[in-house]
Amino acid sequence: MSGVIVTDPPKAEAKDVEALSGYGVATVSEAMGRTGLLGPHLRPIQQDTRIAGTAVTVLSWPGDNLMIHAAVEQCGEGDILVVTTTSPSSDGLFGELFATALKQRGVRGVIMNTGIRDTSELRELGFPAWSAAVSAQGTVKATGGSVNVPIVIGGQVINPGDVIVADDDGVVVVPREQARRTAEASEARENKEAATRAAFQEGQLGLDRYGLREKLVQFGVTYQSYEEYTRGGDDS
Repeated sequence: MSGVIVTDPPKAEAKDVEALSGYGVATVSEAMGRTGLLGPHLRPIQQDTRIAGTAVTVLSWPGDNLMIHAAVEQCGEGDILVVTTTSPSSDGLFGELFATALKQRGVRGVIMNTGIRDTSELRELGFPAWSAAVSAQGTVKATGGSVNVPIVIGGQVINPGDVIVADDDGVVVVPREQARRTAEASEARENKEAATRAAFQEGQLGLDRYGLREKLVQFGVTYQSYEEYTRGGDDS
């Protein structure tokens, strides 16, 4: 497998990344029309952590982390390393030493569509990580791959420079060109949810706020007292 290392790809504006960092993965995905999620198989090794940054992408051979070493050189302040393989792999391609090198370069975290290891050390180091598996299985450095090329995780295309947002709920990708628009839509959604939260705190029901009673009628859902229900709704 030959490959390519693309240097200095365009990135989303830092101010747009910062704006998106204020919103959760669910909010950002909803703001994009329920798109961009990389799948429920990517889980955090830590809790109560949210990161946002620009993607440095890696396409590696299964069980081979050579291209992660190459990618470290391409990473800088505010980036998030995003790694997948040419076919499924659960081997531990990433661990504490990689995290140490990336943290020194200002990288905010890693997304691994593979296995990860040294999870205790990563938490102690304060380096956030999301992965498809946790595995102590070691790897080799024997096959070429690519850095900063389009990759696919969970059916979503991730281009270098796209915005990655990750939290306890998972990971979402925001295309670089949509970053500002998505930040604005996320703010609008947050404001709408704040108003709804206040209404719920005052006792309003979702059935009424969202106009769902009409849907119950539309779908033929009826109300019955317990007595009616237990006798089969037969009043005769």
